Amino acid sequence: MTESKKQMTRRTCLRSLVGSGTGAIVAGSVLPTGRLFGQEGLSSADSENAAQAPLDGSSVAATQLDLTVPQTTRWLLGVNIDTPVTITSGLATFPVFMDWPEQTVSITDRTVDGRIGNVAVRELDGARQVVVTIPRLTSGGSVQVELEMEVVRKPIVAPTETNDLIVPARLPREMRSYMGNSPMIDSSHPSIRALSRELAGDAPESDWEKVRQIYDVVRDKVRYQEGPIRDASDALKTGVGDCEDMTSLFVALCRNAGIPARMVWIPGHCYPEFYLEPKDAKPERGELAGTWYPCQAAGTEQFGGMLEARPVLQKGDRFRVPEQRTPVRYVAEFFRCDRQGSKAPRVEFIRKPA
Repeated sequence: MTESKKQMTRRTCLRSLVGSGTGAIVAGSVLPTGRLFGQEGLSSADSENAAQAPLDGSSVAATQLDLTVPQTTRWLLGVNIDTPVTITSGLATFPVFMDWPEQTVSITDRTVDGRIGNVAVRELDGARQVVVTIPRLTSGGSVQVELEMEVVRKPIVAPTETNDLIVPARLPREMRSYMGNSPMIDSSHPSIRALSRELAGDAPESDWEKVRQIYDVVRDKVRYQEGPIRDASDALKTGVGDCEDMTSLFVALCRNAGIPARMVWIPGHCYPEFYLEPKDAKPERGELAGTWYPCQAAGTEQFGGMLEARPVLQKGDRFRVPEQRTPVRYVAEFFRCDRQGSKAPRVEFIRKPA
């Protein structure tokens, strides 16, 4: 069997962006969760089929963009496969953009070519994949699946009134994945627990300021430096890390303080979000009353709001993907097949500005 877990280059920062539109989101306002983008020719995968990353710490190098207004970008995502030998039981998956409160996504064009069994959309908790099945592809054959997607991303403005924002007294079931340990977010590590106790002893009164304290400590204790991916505790120990490591440490410290937090993945970068709710909130059963607030762990300081043109690819850091035995930190591109011969198929995953 041939199995390939393909990813975009770790340090690639995609910056070809075009701005347009007006408007903004004020963090904390009531917002819809978004819509499915299922289109003709793409069907949702069966529930039984439903359920690391490219980063740097720089900001978008496009000074001509006014990030205080919505940004519209077009992206090409997909997979191209050419094979010198006959392959069977082929499976390719790749993540695609999806709606979030701060962005809307639409498919503007698509290409599906070759002997493909099925193309489906698989929903994960915080991510969306396109799943391509290839029952049999003979020697010299090729497959092409490409989607052109338009993403409109709105800026998120930090709230001005934060004194009544609190950590939820009781977390609903769907929030539990944003607490505790995740791959490379070792919240229970002794050094992280020790720092959490130290911060708790000198914590501000408001929960918003408690999160701000964590944010400032991470940026003070860890200097930005590219290198191999580290556990959150290693970034704390060495005092260096990239945006992925700094985000992991922020998430770990928040979770130790009882604050739900998660990673947000965008092309070439990542940053964290934390969850708070109004203290007088009375959510309906099974609903969330609070808001996820973003911040920039590495790079230009942003806390509670986010001015960013690159679209959100996925949110979370403990994804359960059917092809993986254990939870993964990031939903990456994936390919596997059975082959007849010693040569391997050429598999190219695409994620680039259109």
